[in-house]
Amino acid sequence: MSDEHENPPFSGEGQPQARAEDLVSGQGQSRGVPAQGQLDPSGHSPTGGPGVMHWQGGTITRAGLDDRGDVFFAAIEMTRMPMILTDPNIPDNPIAFANRAFQDLTGYTEEEILGRNCRFLQGAQTDREAVRELREAVAEQRAIALEILNYKRDGTPFWNGVFIGPVYDSEGKLLYFFASQLDVTRRRTSEAAFRQAQKMESIGQLTAGLAHDFNNLLQIIAGNLESIADEPLTERQTRALDKAMRSTDRGSRLTKQLLAFARKTRLEPKPTNLNTVFVELGDMLESTLGQHVALKLDLKPRLPTTLVDPVHLEMALLNVLINARDAMPTGGTVTASTSALQLGPSVDNPQLNPGEYVAISIRDEGEGMPAHVLERAVEPFFTTKEVGKGTGLGLAMVHGFVQQSRGKLEIESRPGAGTTVRMLFPAAGAIPARPELAGPRGAAADTSNVREPGRVETILIVEDSDDVLELAANHLMKLGYAVLVARSGEEALEVYSAAGGTIDLLFTDVVMPGGINGLVLAGRLRGLQPNLPILLTTGYNDELVLEGPGAPGMDVIGKPYRRSELGDRIRAALNRRDREPETRRPPRQPHPAAEA
Repeated sequence: MSDEHENPPFSGEGQPQARAEDLVSGQGQSRGVPAQGQLDPSGHSPTGGPGVMHWQGGTITRAGLDDRGDVFFAAIEMTRMPMILTDPNIPDNPIAFANRAFQDLTGYTEEEILGRNCRFLQGAQTDREAVRELREAVAEQRAIALEILNYKRDGTPFWNGVFIGPVYDSEGKLLYFFASQLDVTRRRTSEAAFRQAQKMESIGQLTAGLAHDFNNLLQIIAGNLESIADEPLTERQTRALDKAMRSTDRGSRLTKQLLAFARKTRLEPKPTNLNTVFVELGDMLESTLGQHVALKLDLKPRLPTTLVDPVHLEMALLNVLINARDAMPTGGTVTASTSALQLGPSVDNPQLNPGEYVAISIRDEGEGMPAHVLERAVEPFFTTKEVGKGTGLGLAMVHGFVQQSRGKLEIESRPGAGTTVRMLFPAAGAIPARPELAGPRGAAADTSNVREPGRVETILIVEDSDDVLELAANHLMKLGYAVLVARSGEEALEVYSAAGGTIDLLFTDVVMPGGINGLVLAGRLRGLQPNLPILLTTGYNDELVLEGPGAPGMDVIGKPYRRSELGDRIRAALNRRDREPETRRPPRQPHPAAEA
């Protein structure tokens, strides 16, 4: 094998020797080493996959940049791909050439670029590790591809997909480094948004599961405390019991906040004018902000309505305003504004359908948030406030409510520039119709006692937790009902059959082990007894319950519930049945207790 084959001229220090047969000829005037399917270390290629034909480095026969009269120079100046050459033979490896696209990308003129090292594009948030990789590649005279955060002339950051490769003369001397650039900011932003959405979804699922289990525990605690309250107690015991009940109520509110973040809370959307909400809440909002913070309203006239739950919207507004107040401990102005806007298809907002939207913006004059805080602002329990000053659930609740309302929460903040929180909601005409949901907030509960004289009503309770089952049975027996119990859907069908195929009401948990959950059980018993009143209970997602198959006519009560609340809801369900046409009611036999 000849010397040329053993040691070709194209070989940089620290770089494996390239075989002559691997070199691609540029018609005798240049040569290069093709990529041969190697994937760029960045994992992304402008060609859409691993390169095969393009060069990782090159060898030329004519050095110098003075000859600019051929078509190749015109192509370099016409391409939209930013390109530069640096001269490693001059101290600090300055830029010797930059095409027009590079000037367009960075905002610098040719006079401001030439003679400077590429580090002038770096800034405060540029990854030092990426810089180190670039320097090592240049020192070893090898090709490298990576993505690095650079800054334009006006200070705007952008993600730069950089490829750098060495250029030699025919004697093997290093002449230049060639570098192409590609603004990949949009792709990086979309990927970051996707990862954030995945993270928030995972946190939401975990949070909802914990809240469900915690609600079951609270149900047992609250129920037993109510049972204790029925017994004679000393004054000291009564005070201790009151404190325990208040703590249970706080725990219940906490789980509701967690479910709101996880988008697992029940909403009752109504046509709402956002301007009207501000007007009606004016006094409350001002008192919430306090005397040192002024509220300025900038409301757009003739604002379209939107379908949102007005109660949860008020809670969201109060949470955002409290954060704005706390961001200005020495006082200032909070500006609340409304607006209408038209959104088209966008990769930046893939979760929003194109159409008309209305927005609420809350802007404060506080210190603002650095990027690492802004990134975690809507995570549950994340807070920068002092201990005891906040739970870290305020913005998490707002985020969950807005997303569940088919909208989007946007937060803009910079240190020293304040914070703007914007809630986007689709205008009423842009929201597809959805069926009315039956439930405790859908209609006024009729809790008047209209029991039939001489008959004890029978309730089938289905609950997989023995402790919760025992509490529910004791509550209802104390209210005068006859009770049948089951610990699964399968057992409930057997109990129903053994009871003669007729009961007065089914009270069932939704999430249960086995193949028959609460919804499936309700559907099967409705098929056997069409007029059967059904009350569902859950510590999880009661909106899912009401929108599921067979949901019309079913009520739902969330855990933890009080004995009085359970009694009211049971009575309301039974009363609705008693007002239905007699032809829909199945024949029934008197309960044995009524004959005694």
